[in-house]
Amino acid sequence: MANVPHGGVLKDLVARDSQISSRLRDEAAELPDIVLTERQLCDLELITNGGFSPLEGFMNEKDYKSVVDDLRLADGTLFPMPITLDVSKATLDELKIAAGSRLVLRDPRDDEALSILTVEDVYRPNLVKEAEKVFGADDPAHPSVAYLRNRVQDFYIGGTVQAIQAPNHFDYVALRYTPAELRSHFKKLAWRKVVAFQTRNPMHRAHRELTVRAARQRQANVLIHPVVGLTKPGDVDHYTRVRVYEAIMAKYPNGMGHLALLPLAMRMAGPREAVWHAIIRKNFGATHFIVGRDHAGPGKNSEGKDFYGPYDAQDLVTKYHEELEIEMVPFQQMTYLPSTDEYQPVDEVPKGVQTLDISGTELRRRLRTGASIPDWFSYDAVVKTLRESYPPRDKQGFVIFLTGLYNSGKDTIAKALQVTFNQQGGRSVSLLLGENVRDESSIDKSYTLEEQRENAQRIAFVSAELARAGAAVIAAPVAPLESTRQSVKDTVLHSGGAGGNFFLIHVATPLERCERTDRRGIYARARKGDIKGFVGVDATYEKPERADLVVDVTTQSIPGIVHSIVLLLEASSLL
Repeated sequence: MANVPHGGVLKDLVARDSQISSRLRDEAAELPDIVLTERQLCDLELITNGGFSPLEGFMNEKDYKSVVDDLRLADGTLFPMPITLDVSKATLDELKIAAGSRLVLRDPRDDEALSILTVEDVYRPNLVKEAEKVFGADDPAHPSVAYLRNRVQDFYIGGTVQAIQAPNHFDYVALRYTPAELRSHFKKLAWRKVVAFQTRNPMHRAHRELTVRAARQRQANVLIHPVVGLTKPGDVDHYTRVRVYEAIMAKYPNGMGHLALLPLAMRMAGPREAVWHAIIRKNFGATHFIVGRDHAGPGKNSEGKDFYGPYDAQDLVTKYHEELEIEMVPFQQMTYLPSTDEYQPVDEVPKGVQTLDISGTELRRRLRTGASIPDWFSYDAVVKTLRESYPPRDKQGFVIFLTGLYNSGKDTIAKALQVTFNQQGGRSVSLLLGENVRDESSIDKSYTLEEQRENAQRIAFVSAELARAGAAVIAAPVAPLESTRQSVKDTVLHSGGAGGNFFLIHVATPLERCERTDRRGIYARARKGDIKGFVGVDATYEKPERADLVVDVTTQSIPGIVHSIVLLLEASSLL
């Protein structure tokens, strides 16, 4: 029997509002709208299908503050993660958003109207406090803190939603289940106990052995429930991972396991995230949930230390065990015993018995170099899938992002790099000059900050797609804002697949030199006021905080700079 939803009732808003969806759709045609971000889209899908029960919308200020401070909604219900809808001041003013307003929430992929939000309040969050409370530190090394700093807008809108329709998906449709559908599936198969396994990584033999062992010990079935929404930048893309999951499901005992995809935007919040994941799996009908060592941890902080302790997540889930009403299964570290050709928990292996393991770093090295991966570690079908999606490093695409003032020499460097890469061969080479990917002459045009961000995102999208296909991409916009450059990097890392190799090169030629050698007179026109918002004249250029390489044409030759960039790529085994 499936577990009771969190809060007692599954908030399936799509089913609840199905009788009025036509009326809502007609109303949506007359209302102002907000086009959601990718994270907001993931959140809305799980709000409207009941995955985030008991939520029925985006959190108002009272719920938000209570969740940040105490891991509870204002009514006392346990819920550890703020689910918020952020908007800019410009959007608030333009749409005249206030309490009582009704807004259409649209899918960024196809512009479909998904829901209507009735605004309860508009409030300005304390993002530093949110970072410290939810993620443990206001440290930009944490991907969600970086997201708060660079992507989240200044205001949050709280309110309930009415569902017009669920988002459309065209990939792996047969594997996408709502909580109600998965509960119905469990009921049809008479599954009374279900152990859910959360993952954002490819699975190998150790994961299969772990989940089979957990199920057998509890006389239960297994739900493999991987995240296919937003995960950590640089993770294996979900298309590759799902092909891996499909391959490994064939290795489970007949009838033991089931694969379903979760459109979650992870926050990598460690202990809080583990409690959140448990609530979500409870809503999907699971009775047990495997919590890993350093569950949903983002890695190292700015000081090189882990953000969370190895067992912090398990401890917090244990603390709220009675309220969660889902049994935690502690992740057991598995190791291979060659003498018996089996996997066993590390703490159950007798002293002196030989064991074998391959770390994640070592696996990536073997994939990169083409070295063999033993069948005791993974399955042939899994390795084949990974090798198809992640070729050796010297076959992977990459993005060289040159940023600097106009006439700093970045365009000359970019063109010289293009010639050098074409000479070496082995990859197609794409050159993106100017501020607008559609127009190389765009440097002498005036752009607002918002237009600059939009243009940079176009460059990021094109770069990621080309790099994914194995191209060497050289982009050379001014890109004056740190937040814009970080956003471009995040897009490439998230969407570039095996080509998600991003290198930020700061062409730090001084303004005086840039202006003195400006034969086109662009700076002179800007100083006369003919060009507004020109970087270096009446707009600020923010120096990159973490450039991979800093160069300056006043002290280095173009060939020397090009050679430095080539050495950088060679050090990463990309050339």
